[in-house]
Amino acid sequence: MLTFVKFGGSLITDKRREQAYRQSVVERLASEIAVARSAKPDLQLLLGHGSGSFGHVAARRFGTRDGVHTPEQWRGFAHVATVASELSQRVATTLDNAGVPVWRLQPSASARSEDGRLISMALEPIHAALAHGLIPLVHGDVSLDTVRGGTIISTETIFFYLAQELPVSRILLLGEVEGVYDTAQTVIPQITPGNLSAVETALGGAEGTDVTGGMEAKVRAMVALVERLPQLTIRIFDGRQPGLLTETLLERATPGTLIHAGQ
Repeated sequence: MLTFVKFGGSLITDKRREQAYRQSVVERLASEIAVARSAKPDLQLLLGHGSGSFGHVAARRFGTRDGVHTPEQWRGFAHVATVASELSQRVATTLDNAGVPVWRLQPSASARSEDGRLISMALEPIHAALAHGLIPLVHGDVSLDTVRGGTIISTETIFFYLAQELPVSRILLLGEVEGVYDTAQTVIPQITPGNLSAVETALGGAEGTDVTGGMEAKVRAMVALVERLPQLTIRIFDGRQPGLLTETLLERATPGTLIHAGQ
């Protein structure tokens, strides 16, 4: 069973301060993954993380998501890739120090988009990593784009593409919230294509700088994904709770909001 896990940018960085890496948070998450792998050696994972206060702040400054055409915009495009890669290297080093065998793969090296939609990305390194017991690590990044010149691809965008190419059965999205909240700030237990319209008013943007749409974009994208892949389940939950990632990976906890295809 292949599981995708995302560390939200707001979880592993302080999105209100530029390039503020939360080392201790990633160390704890890395330890929780190591514990889960020790308890279940056949656990297959693909990890991703948001760009947080690294990529998002830079992308907002240069307007990268909307398009890249002028020399200044291309310089900004390259800068966003650099800072996103810097964060990913820090995450990879932290995971490696915890004994988690990650292989950091830079999406922008092969990603191609069409008006903001990811249409291709190298799969051979990911297949090789999984075949040899390694954990591919991807991240929110820039992408060349046939319409916009260049753009931003979020981790969810990458997951959306990879889920259609890999035998993933569940996706875990860890953030700074307990799940998706309704208007009374109560966690919505389940979201399906059938009840999405009823909870739309509860979906809002993420706190801090986020050029990829915040919670609303994440939920909409994930609901669209389970419509395409009805066997897939997606869970949004609080990555700040010690031990919860381990328990969820080992299927001993069912936290947060579950997104699934329904009937």
